[in-house]
Amino acid sequence: MNKFMFATGIENSYPTIVLPDGSTKRVDELEKAKHYQYWKEDLHLVKESGIEFLRYGGPYYKIHQAPGRFDWSFTDETNYEMKRLGITPIVDLCHFGVPDWIGNFQNPDFPVYFADYARAYAKRFPDQRYYTPINEIFIAAMFSAQYGWWNERLSSEKSYVTALKNLCKANLMAIEAILEIQPNAVFIQSESCEYFHAEDPSCQAKADFLNQKRFLPLDLTVGHAPSESMQQYLLNNGMTKAEYAWFRNHSTKATFIVGTDYYVTNEHMVHPNGHTSASGDLFGYYTVAMQYYQRYGLPLMHTETNMKEPMAIEWLQKQWANLVRLKNDGVPIVGFTWYSLIDQVDWDTALREDNGNINSLGMYDMDRNIRPLGEAYQKLIKEWSQEPVLNWSNADLKPVDRKMVAATL
Repeated sequence: MNKFMFATGIENSYPTIVLPDGSTKRVDELEKAKHYQYWKEDLHLVKESGIEFLRYGGPYYKIHQAPGRFDWSFTDETNYEMKRLGITPIVDLCHFGVPDWIGNFQNPDFPVYFADYARAYAKRFPDQRYYTPINEIFIAAMFSAQYGWWNERLSSEKSYVTALKNLCKANLMAIEAILEIQPNAVFIQSESCEYFHAEDPSCQAKADFLNQKRFLPLDLTVGHAPSESMQQYLLNNGMTKAEYAWFRNHSTKATFIVGTDYYVTNEHMVHPNGHTSASGDLFGYYTVAMQYYQRYGLPLMHTETNMKEPMAIEWLQKQWANLVRLKNDGVPIVGFTWYSLIDQVDWDTALREDNGNINSLGMYDMDRNIRPLGEAYQKLIKEWSQEPVLNWSNADLKPVDRKMVAATL
């Protein structure tokens, strides 16, 4: 049996946005949270908190400087220190942005470049086992290519499908590149765990469409055939039959954990005008995560959640209660993550505005003082870490042949 994976993360988003004066800015959360300055202290806080697993990634846009050229200086230091402290990284290779020379997620060459980066990373750090090649593909594609907030800042179904297919192909090619070097790698595919509610009967068709659309990134990654209507949606919005056939026929034997990221904003209300808004946790983590488990039949990990003070401790208790219920009901759930270690900046505007607003979401504040939430999480870990009910078996983590089933096109 294996120990339950209690984790935190160090938030490392780096999309580009447009400022009011028309200039482009790279929003680097590692910089905003002063991690470049206090990285060694931050890693020691992880260790002191009793946490053994850390969702962590260096700044991809800085590391991958050109085709075949990488600057590993910061990554070498941080990986050495994590190894010295006994912290196991869950390696986050791409978090909402790409290097300037690649451009954005509309670039069809991105998958090849990213696979080269993943291969180079695995060669440099061959003992690392847990990877999230591309974080939250659904959010990366929606915010960049449908909402028009980040990176390419486009707003159409076609631009969304283009970003989606490039991100998913890059993800799969990176998985294969890593497996060349580390055949025992485990891929914790963190995705935003979503649900769409219909405000009234007139909204049901739109809600049903969105509840199918939310699955597309994982469908294309782990090999679950989308519904016929979703296949047609992809083809109607720029994915060619040859591109769909690549996903349909592509076989990769890999070990997957479905990472389920859940916040109070992950459930949505669909309104009669077609717009959506956050509904709050009407179903809650148990119900929504169970839908993902029933669809994919793969082990789960609760890979992201947080809440601002003063509701943070209550939210932690609620998420934990939902997770334990899933475990007791037979779902192979292997870990839990409070995201993140340090307070975050400007997530109150989804990073769209460069206001410098500190969001009290971390275990520690910007001065690296522990918050009440941090103390509550440490207490939870101490009390539950020896409970056999949380243990998971190696049989839960076994390579599966990734190949689409019931594909119709």
